[in-house]
Amino acid sequence: VDFVTGAQLSKGGRSIIALPATAAGGTVSRLVTQLSPGAGVVTSRAQIDHVVTEFGVASLRGCSLRERARALIAIAHPDFQDPLHRQCFEAGLRL
Repeated sequence: VDFVTGAQLSKGGRSIIALPATAAGGTVSRLVTQLSPGAGVVTSRAQIDHVVTEFGVASLRGCSLRERARALIAIAHPDFQDPLHRQCFEAGLRL
């Protein structure tokens, strides 16, 4: 969290989270619509400017929840994009 805060607060700085789009040999999406119960969160959504996967960059600064969801789904592995859209819809977030 210190690196994220420092990056965002430095002159012209941006916080960047880089991660692979999948885990467990490509069978699980790292980008999810909901965290598991009890999962820890160390940064707020307002502290993340960009998320990078091998499928692109989601620029999140100043985005609404709907815009964030669209941007993150766009950089998810293609095999998981439709399920993520469906999960958002089922959760009441109309993309």
